[in-house]
Amino acid sequence: MENVSITTCLWFASHGIDAARFYISLIPDSRLLTAATGEDSPMIVDFTLAGVPYRILNGGPRYKLTPACSIAVTTHSQAETDRLWQALCADGGEESRCGWLIDRWGVSWQIVPQALFTMLGSADHEAAGRAQAAMLRMGKIEIAVLQAAFDAA
Repeated sequence: MENVSITTCLWFASHGIDAARFYISLIPDSRLLTAATGEDSPMIVDFTLAGVPYRILNGGPRYKLTPACSIAVTTHSQAETDRLWQALCADGGEESRCGWLIDRWGVSWQIVPQALFTMLGSADHEAAGRAQAAMLRMGKIEIAVLQAAFDAA
């Protein structure tokens, strides 16, 4: 069997190199693989986020990105959650519900602390249900609020 390579490809109208540069500045262990030449964005932009390969195709306005496909980032602290949320919502991004947002290029992201997954996977189903109910009322996920709901008797 031959080795294959799998890369998520995001269709952009234009400016994919700008988005890729921004994304790699936010996520550790990320890098741009496509060399930009001249002032125009290359048609194909390859990069990695935390070692995971992505590609942007600057294909024009024919197709639009939707929240049906998103980049999910698991964070390990409130500070990291806040940093990514603020950066991705800046300059025209849009906050959504339950840890979801859409950045200024139209890419949908899920910024979710590991603490949420831990609470939702708890054997204490009532506590997990309280944490889930709290999460459903949030935009950006707040770990302290989740923990308070989880711990409530």
